[in-house]
Amino acid sequence: MPLETSGPATIADDKTQSEAARVADILSRMSVERKVAQLIQPQINSFTAEDMKRYRFGSYLNGGNGGPYGDEFAPADRWLALADEMWAASTAPLPDGEPVIPAIWGTDAVHGHTNVPGATIFPHNIGLGATRDADLVRRIGAATGAEIQATGIDWNFSPTVAVARDDRWGRTYESYSEDPTIVAPLGAALVEGLQGIPGRKDYLGTGHVAATAKHFFADGGTSQGVDQGDVNGDIEALKAIHAVPYPAAIDAGVEVVMASFNSINGVKMHGNRDLLTGVLRDEMGFKGVVVGDWNAHGQIDGCTVSDCPQALLAGLDIYMVPDDWKALLENLVAQVEDGTIPMARLDEAVGRVLRLKLRLGLLDSDAKKPSARGDGGDFAQLGSPAHRAIAREAVAKSQVLLKNDGVLPLKRGARLLVAGSAADDIAKAAGGWTLTWQGGGELDNSYFPNATSIYRALSDEAKAAGGSATLSPDGAIDPSGYDAAIVVFGEEPYAEFVGDRKTMVFDDTEGLDLLRKYKAAGVPTVAVFLSGRPMWMNRELNAADAFVASWLPGSEGAGVSDILFGKRDTTGRLSFSWPADCGGAPVNGPGGALFNVGYGLSLTDKRAVPTLSEKCGYVSEGRATAWYDLGRLGGGITALGGETRLPNLVGQGGGIVARGFDKDRQEDAREITFGPGATLSLAQSGSGSGDYRILYNLADQPAGKVTLTVGDDRIDITRNLALSAGKGWREMIITEDCAPDLGDRIAITSAAPMTIQIARIARQDMPEGAQCSF
Repeated sequence: MPLETSGPATIADDKTQSEAARVADILSRMSVERKVAQLIQPQINSFTAEDMKRYRFGSYLNGGNGGPYGDEFAPADRWLALADEMWAASTAPLPDGEPVIPAIWGTDAVHGHTNVPGATIFPHNIGLGATRDADLVRRIGAATGAEIQATGIDWNFSPTVAVARDDRWGRTYESYSEDPTIVAPLGAALVEGLQGIPGRKDYLGTGHVAATAKHFFADGGTSQGVDQGDVNGDIEALKAIHAVPYPAAIDAGVEVVMASFNSINGVKMHGNRDLLTGVLRDEMGFKGVVVGDWNAHGQIDGCTVSDCPQALLAGLDIYMVPDDWKALLENLVAQVEDGTIPMARLDEAVGRVLRLKLRLGLLDSDAKKPSARGDGGDFAQLGSPAHRAIAREAVAKSQVLLKNDGVLPLKRGARLLVAGSAADDIAKAAGGWTLTWQGGGELDNSYFPNATSIYRALSDEAKAAGGSATLSPDGAIDPSGYDAAIVVFGEEPYAEFVGDRKTMVFDDTEGLDLLRKYKAAGVPTVAVFLSGRPMWMNRELNAADAFVASWLPGSEGAGVSDILFGKRDTTGRLSFSWPADCGGAPVNGPGGALFNVGYGLSLTDKRAVPTLSEKCGYVSEGRATAWYDLGRLGGGITALGGETRLPNLVGQGGGIVARGFDKDRQEDAREITFGPGATLSLAQSGSGSGDYRILYNLADQPAGKVTLTVGDDRIDITRNLALSAGKGWREMIITEDCAPDLGDRIAITSAAPMTIQIARIARQDMPEGAQCSF
């Protein structure tokens, strides 16, 4: 049975004392093990209430696919039940009068409390950036805070204040803008909405939770948009872009800053004392808690997930260590006791955690369990009409009209055809970080009880206006007789590195085919594009009579219908540059932009877009030679492992072992295992031309140096493979950018044993300026 307690009664509760005095009193009565435990943050599926009672972790989290009691789709009452259970375990009496300190729960509520079924799903940040409306964002924060607190959670890992500068990055939609002057006020507004205003009576009180500005810093500036990658350049120049949002968040009172996965000039942020302490604290004046990201401390040179004093010494206060918490705790205790970690540094970090809990009111003698404080247990907050109204307003204000030949607003009484697989798909409109980490997949509309799809909203509005709307997900319905066709299409949901792309080209032709079909039938068309970033859409822009960048609007499809029917004017304006060309290089500013930041039409502005070039080497119209596809080599190709020929990569010899591997269907790829020093060589007989595109998957980081030989060029790709390891199928693009003499032979050499899966090698002429990437 969970232990009941009215609060941490062994803590001195003289509220006339200063925060510093109260923290000093508590620290003076804590053992080293209890102090270290305050810096350990495991995930809910890797420990029990008994573990909490024994070790007294300072905080815990739920991962993107984690839910209470192993159920990632658990209803709200189960989330609250677990919060109460952990409160009881963490506040059970301790011997010898040692202070009991409640644990706090952190969650990724990045666009609403979207881990919990029925919660309001707000637009992702990229859409909110298009609104430029700080008051709206503040109200979204307040609504999200109330829904979080209703389920017993104390702390939100939000807002993301990244300044995304390469839209190939899979987290671009978590950024408000490529322009830091747009990001800064919106990030600060969300902080104020979540926490309340410092100095006011309700600060961190009812309806409010602790906020986190993340990820410090330059997460949006990695080379080629690779998640967790490296950011290179003069530190002051980088700060002038990527550090700008942090002083605004600090001024707004943000209690927590999360360190980033990325490196700066080769040094991982979690171990970068010059930045975590020198810039964030000494220069910017941040006094709160610095929390780590998921096992990111283990990426510091010389560290493992379970052994990393370097992070604490650099300025980290809380280790996010989902599963290896016990070994890390034990190692940190030993490192304090042997002097590796000074006691003063330990007390500094623990003191920051305690101050956060003081401000949350959790160290007062009258502190209550989560279900008995604030909005705890008020499940009517989740998806409430008031919160959904805010979300609907946000959706409408975030829509950006890029083209309108006159079809919008839709006419009252119109007979509408609504097409596309995304039209009646709430999960696709919501994107990643929605019920599951990646979103989408198995999530049909039944998972979203407090939500309205775009089609359902259009249908309701059309009927109210004396017309009708017919759904045709696959476009099979004859368009004859319809007054207009609305085609809803876009990116499949993704989160973090899974969304990393090599180019900004949208190459799924579902929407394009439907737009061209209706255009040929003489039916006016409206393209509603769902995406986490601006993309090269020249073909779709040409085919549509009106084009709306809808971003990832979330649960309120009525916000889209409000715009299409003209119930609201389009006030959304681009917060990212829209690319004119299909090259892979990022676009920030007018150079290379089809539409600049700030562009967007009102419904009264009937402005056509001139016919755009549809030439693009990345799409199917470009010439490509399948050199190695579906696990088989093309004609004239020789594969060698050492000196032994490997027909179609099946066989053994020269330190290479290859076997058939099922990627999408039976043996459509090959799994290749390298012995130490082994080389896999592929040579094409006859003349070949074009750049190389290699589809591969690497489960584990290389244990030794790996080189790629292309023609006469040898490229060290060890670091590139280390960044791509564990991130699923990725594409390696080799152009003259890094290999001037491409030639007709490529070879991979691994100094240490390595296993890699390869599904396709092709030669194709990439657009001019295309970069090498891995």
